[in-house]
Amino acid sequence: MSQKITGAQALIRALELEGVDTIFGLPGGCILPAYDPLLDSPIRHIRVRHDHGAGHMAEGYAHVTGRPGVAMVTSGPAATNMVTPLCDAYMDSIPMVCITGQVPTTAIGTDAFQECDTVGITRSVTKHNELIMMADDVPLMVRQAFHIATTGRPGPVLLDLPKDVLQNSMTWHWPSDDEVLDSLPGYRPTQKGHPRMIKEAARLILEARQPVLYVGGGVLKARAAAALRELAELIDTPVVTTLMARGAFPDDHPLCLGMPGMHGNATAITAMQKSDLLINLGARFDDRITGKVATFAPDAKVIHVDIDPAEQGKVRRPDVPIVGDCRLVIEEIIKAIKDMLAAGEKQADIAPWKSRVSGWREQFPLHYSPSEPGDALKPQYCLEQLRDNSPEGTILCSGVGQHQMWSSQYWKFNEPYTWVNSGGLGTMGFSVPAAIGAKVGRPDRTVWAVDGDGCFQMTAQELVTASVERIPVKVAVLNNSYLGMVRQWQEMFYEERYSEVYLSPELPDFVKWAESMGCVGIRVESPEEVQPAIEKANSIDDRSVVVEFRVDASEKVFPMVPAGFSNDDVLLHPDHSAKREFLR
Repeated sequence: MSQKITGAQALIRALELEGVDTIFGLPGGCILPAYDPLLDSPIRHIRVRHDHGAGHMAEGYAHVTGRPGVAMVTSGPAATNMVTPLCDAYMDSIPMVCITGQVPTTAIGTDAFQECDTVGITRSVTKHNELIMMADDVPLMVRQAFHIATTGRPGPVLLDLPKDVLQNSMTWHWPSDDEVLDSLPGYRPTQKGHPRMIKEAARLILEARQPVLYVGGGVLKARAAAALRELAELIDTPVVTTLMARGAFPDDHPLCLGMPGMHGNATAITAMQKSDLLINLGARFDDRITGKVATFAPDAKVIHVDIDPAEQGKVRRPDVPIVGDCRLVIEEIIKAIKDMLAAGEKQADIAPWKSRVSGWREQFPLHYSPSEPGDALKPQYCLEQLRDNSPEGTILCSGVGQHQMWSSQYWKFNEPYTWVNSGGLGTMGFSVPAAIGAKVGRPDRTVWAVDGDGCFQMTAQELVTASVERIPVKVAVLNNSYLGMVRQWQEMFYEERYSEVYLSPELPDFVKWAESMGCVGIRVESPEEVQPAIEKANSIDDRSVVVEFRVDASEKVFPMVPAGFSNDDVLLHPDHSAKREFLR
């Protein structure tokens, strides 16, 4: 028997059937009809303090669970506030479904109150978006949204719902899988790589004498960490993990070289430069990895595995392009290599290469100068202590800037989905709401957000959400009273002409601010206070905690490959015993 319900009821029912357990959002006029059936739904709604907080929380949730995060806000300014989280999710391939309210269909185009062209504004920052004009279309559009967001290269999808569409009645119907696929005739992501390309990749791998596995975030999106480890151990080849792939391969594994790129470690950078084969798995040759493209890994052949065909040849022309899901392709490459070995083929001797890489490890470890008595705290020391004194399996979220790079450098990521950050867009203010979303997704884990004082001031209000909703997260604020990364660039490349980067060391009072938001506030100013403060924060389970570390403003992130220069020009810490000079 057919059932008549409203478009709003259909929306919430469809979300329930898609397995949604949490919505991050903020109600307003045009989306209001959708909030009424939420009262009768098992879906948990977490009301944020700013619309973009909902988007970043949805991202954090998706990062750690692999399930699409869901955000719901109203029309106009609420929708435009979602542009940054949508773009962030788009650039980092995060599955997300965003639902926005819209003025009634009869008012569209009249400049009605809180009207904006949400679909037009978000077209370039979503994988797909749709203005739903009929209540009967709601179930199919929701199914399409979740299918598109989670298949192929994941990404954000936006559904824009006019108020009268939510209020109008419709006949309930839940589309089948076939109906969804039939409704998207042009959307058929390639899953398995081409067999001929798989064999060619296996051949190049066995012939290479200086190979490197270059691992990107696509490995995590494909749930391919186990397959990656099997491949690395089968061919006994060094592995580098990009900023978006930290944890895809264990940092404590002897084959792991850590993070390459602008602020990667010198061994990872140099190994890529000197390799004769880059086995790119789910990475996109980002400019922060390649440095000057013309000089990047000049002698290396390239195998490039990516589910998005648009990435093939976009930056570096591959010798063996393979379009497909990373996990499935890696498994096929493993099978092809084993078949070749069983047939009597042999792998080239890479022992000299591994010995050379090991030498670089000894020569170029991460380095910073320890604090002298009376000096300000070193941020690297704070990260090391946080790493060593937090429970196993802790999820680390970061903002953007120096603290982000130190977090990636000094933490040890030994399992996937424990690192949450804004990679492609570099969104300041990401950390606190993302940490809240991550804690909702993994309530069994300790979640630390590492922020700078600049980032923290952008979204700290979401700690009110954390307190009200009983979502206990922990925040380490590395307070150097500067926009630290911008200051570093101005010192190094603008003759120390510091323009608009100084922040007050006294305002705000982070401890009082934390306490006013219902959190525990702790200030740390000396090395002997660091470990006790971290231990105290980790012992508090029922409230969020903010620990302010007063750190050295002059400290810079090294190694560093200056923008536009070759990876061969990597700058080490000025006090490094194996210093390499950077020449303009």
